[in-house]
Amino acid sequence: MSGTGREAIYVLHRSSLSIQRSNCSSLQRFLSVVRHWTLNMTQSFIVNISVDWYRIMDTRHMDLFLIPTVLLTSVTMLVNPVLSICILCFPSLRQETRYLLLANTLFADMLFLTVNLAMVSCNSVGLHMPHSLCEFMMVSMVMTYSCSVITVTLMVVDTYVAVRWPLRYKEILPPSRAKKIIMSIWVMAAVCPVSLLVMFEVVMGKNQPSRPVCLMLIALHSLEEKMKVGVHLYFIIAISLCTLLIVYCYIHLYIITKTSGIWRSRYSRARMTLLAHTLLLMMYFVPALVFAVELALLKRETKDDVVGVLIDLVNMSILMLLPRCCTPYLYILRYREIYETVQQVLWKKRHQSQRSAA
Repeated sequence: MSGTGREAIYVLHRSSLSIQRSNCSSLQRFLSVVRHWTLNMTQSFIVNISVDWYRIMDTRHMDLFLIPTVLLTSVTMLVNPVLSICILCFPSLRQETRYLLLANTLFADMLFLTVNLAMVSCNSVGLHMPHSLCEFMMVSMVMTYSCSVITVTLMVVDTYVAVRWPLRYKEILPPSRAKKIIMSIWVMAAVCPVSLLVMFEVVMGKNQPSRPVCLMLIALHSLEEKMKVGVHLYFIIAISLCTLLIVYCYIHLYIITKTSGIWRSRYSRARMTLLAHTLLLMMYFVPALVFAVELALLKRETKDDVVGVLIDLVNMSILMLLPRCCTPYLYILRYREIYETVQQVLWKKRHQSQRSAA
């Protein structure tokens, strides 16, 4: 091949490379513009829907839902710390796996109630909080709620193991293993909210404007359809697994104990305990189902979505708080060891106060 031909081939090769580079750079600029436009649309949607929700709450005087939130939170916080301290400070209770699981439930509930009260209060007054604080509160609520539900489910499993293998119960679930299980529960509960946090950062970016209403419902609704389907699948699978495990344990508990005669009386202690725990478990699971239905039915335009705002406020201010309010009182009344320990602690404090006053 002559020198002129080689030069021509070289020039054509360089020109093709320059064309490819220019096409790649153009494509990158186009994708950057599209991503920036999508990011701005997502942020404006979140701000607009937050403004609409606050306007509905303000015009309909829905800030009054702060009253039941404060009352239920206060009633729970009066007992939860005392009960938790009793379980952790007294060796007779601390060596029981069921009481360690109960203490973990109470601790997760206290964290949930604190974050929920702060979020409902800020939403009631329309406080424009930074997006980082809003994301932290949303992630904390999901993690503590998930931890409570998982722990309550494992408490049923613990009861089943204690009845099914009474002689090997201490060997199967010693306190040391219970502590490892509790640590695993927190890790499992953190998987979903941390994943959601990563998705929020990817979809909405870091420089997000502040908004008057901070809600996980609005944040999830701004995600893409595939991501929302994944969130729905997570809720459905998690709730289904916990429900199936609870039903399995209760059915086998009844089969194991039906010949012992504890179910013959209509108002036997076993029946009342089963009824109370069933109602408590339902109250823990119902808010998650309501939230999933809310997410599926939330409209793109929410200017007149009064019913949606009302359902969300009822769920956050009442339904999510009722099981956490009933849990400490139920266990104090149903378990004699806890009742006697709490009574001993309160009596000692009262006796010390009387002596100091004298």
